[in-house]
Amino acid sequence: RHAKGMLFVGLRGVGKTVLLNKVLHIATEQYNYVPIFIEIPTDNKPLSELLIPPIKDLLRRFDRIANLNQKVKSAIGTLKSFANGLKITLPGDITIGMEIDSHPADSGDMEIDLPILFVAVAEAAAAQNSQILILIDEMHYLNETELSALIMGIHKITQKQLPLALIGAGLPQLVGLAGKSKSYSERLLDFHQIGPLNDTDAQKAISEPANREGVTFDASAIHDIIHHTNGYPYFLQEWGYLTWNEAPNSPITRLDVERTTPLVITQLDQSFFRVRFDRLTPKEKQYLRAMAELGPGPHRSGDIAETLGAPVNTVAPVRNSLIKKGMIYSPTHGDTAFTVPLFDQFMKRTMPLA
Repeated sequence: RHAKGMLFVGLRGVGKTVLLNKVLHIATEQYNYVPIFIEIPTDNKPLSELLIPPIKDLLRRFDRIANLNQKVKSAIGTLKSFANGLKITLPGDITIGMEIDSHPADSGDMEIDLPILFVAVAEAAAAQNSQILILIDEMHYLNETELSALIMGIHKITQKQLPLALIGAGLPQLVGLAGKSKSYSERLLDFHQIGPLNDTDAQKAISEPANREGVTFDASAIHDIIHHTNGYPYFLQEWGYLTWNEAPNSPITRLDVERTTPLVITQLDQSFFRVRFDRLTPKEKQYLRAMAELGPGPHRSGDIAETLGAPVNTVAPVRNSLIKKGMIYSPTHGDTAFTVPLFDQFMKRTMPLA
């Protein structure tokens, strides 16, 4: 029976993509779902262009299995109409094999056409006794029209009880974006907040993989790693990995962690943090540096503007730009917080003078 869609939301480095890949594995290996997995890029590439190639491949697969099945042929025709309406050339050659009287989904309006396409594709799956799972990573990069069209598509699927499900992931602002896009989104989607691990789970994340290899971490070493990482999975992984490499023998001690920590910070600064920092304009960097001066956050927008020595309305465009780039979000009205854990410390190291 049809269930709600599921969205994992959380800061960078908490394991949202890992969870999506785990879901993909379970869905395909245990339940025989046909998957479509896409990641929304930062370069504003349209959602339609990302969806068309995997949907085309899926329908060709169905067509090979059930030659001349009317529902499959109709879905192929609908996909062609969808692409034509948006003036997108279908990749490769795709043939229908029989004439279809009419093909909807050619208005060029995503909010009209995408739900029609989803229904046609899901009906084709139902005709093959199959089910489709659409997984979308970095959903916060969708524009308002695309997110609205996606939610409307899932709404139609739910109403018709068709075998197509959506599971996605994104930064915390995705909750507000979905609600703003369609007020009924909470009836269609379950939002699962993914955050740092508690101390017990963080300890397991460090010790259990090591124990399987015959290596132990002292309790004091684990305590220090958890302190440095605040329990964020990606940082736990990096501290554990580099400490493992630097420690001369087992058990790994607090001294090993202390010796390794500067190396870990350098590694994170040069990769995890730097790749995001380098995408910023000088004004955006100044805004984040002002946030960092106030601490981890969240912070009132007025306090950030005051730290910058500028009126709130003059820095609002910079704030909006940083939200679109996925660097900050607004946990509550008027508040601003980093989407990247420990980014305030990085900004202070990189820009020592505010």
